[in-house]
Amino acid sequence: MPASHHTKVLIIGAGPAGYTAAIYAARANLAPVLVQGMQPGGQLTITTDVENYPGFADPIQGPWLMEQMAKQAEHVGTKMMFDIIVDVDFSKRPFVCKGDSGDTYTADAVVIATGAQARWLGIPSEETFRGYGVSACATCDGFFFRGKEVAVIGGGNSAVEEALYLTNHASKVTVVHRRDSFRSEKILQDRLFANPKIQVVWDSVVEEIEGTGDGSLGNPRAVTGLKVKNVKTGALSTIPVEGVFVAIGHSPATEVFKGKVAMDEAGYIVTAPDSTATDIPGVFAAGDVKDKVYRQAVTAAGMGCMAALEVERWLAANEPAAGAHQVQSPAGTW
Repeated sequence: MPASHHTKVLIIGAGPAGYTAAIYAARANLAPVLVQGMQPGGQLTITTDVENYPGFADPIQGPWLMEQMAKQAEHVGTKMMFDIIVDVDFSKRPFVCKGDSGDTYTADAVVIATGAQARWLGIPSEETFRGYGVSACATCDGFFFRGKEVAVIGGGNSAVEEALYLTNHASKVTVVHRRDSFRSEKILQDRLFANPKIQVVWDSVVEEIEGTGDGSLGNPRAVTGLKVKNVKTGALSTIPVEGVFVAIGHSPATEVFKGKVAMDEAGYIVTAPDSTATDIPGVFAAGDVKDKVYRQAVTAAGMGCMAALEVERWLAANEPAAGAHQVQSPAGTW
């Protein structure tokens, strides 16, 4: 039987940003409700060793970190809902969000923390070795490939930046691009071509990621090479590498919010400078859903904290009026 839930603060999304917003909102006695979405824990649930999250001397597991954040949020008073928001109405307060379950969620303020997903190649071997040599984040995982040969797939700014970053760790970086020129900024290309550790394989696409192991105890999976095909000649070749970094972009999880809040051309939610406030008063956005620059767990968590603090102040200054009323901002204002 569909139910209706009302809360002062509705948090949509359950990654570092959503959980941190929930922790801060709950500690402010706002009794938040968090709708976890399709992938509770976000991208960290498919990450193995995490070495760059502050506070842990030894590597930790991504799923474990998200489990601890969820438990902490619940412990301080967050109500967790296993549902997916499929429609929102931000035209009046209280805001109305509808779940895939049929339940309705009304809220005086909303924090959007639905994150983003890395775009993948879509080949079976990529899935097999994801987290075992295949990654979409050089900043997160480059450290594990010190002194090893790795490949970067892509040709935009992200790919070139990832390749340059990886030269700090890897002995050799091979960039595989399906075209004969990069789409990235000229200054980044100049740096890449000037780096002796980087080699470029043009006009080529990945056919298969090669490796060993079946993932069983004592037989871990490991990448050994990259089979590529030249799109002009059809020739196949294998590049020996121990790591593959897919850098063909990210897609923010903002489909349900299109036309409801301001977004940029790539679909990322736009917020006011130095703030998580969107163009709709009372609606805030935190984490990878609005951040296409850093995309780190720690920065997402920091934005979740910002969102909760801003929500608390906004609610104090904007007590819900009796009945629904329009809150849409004038065009071009915050």
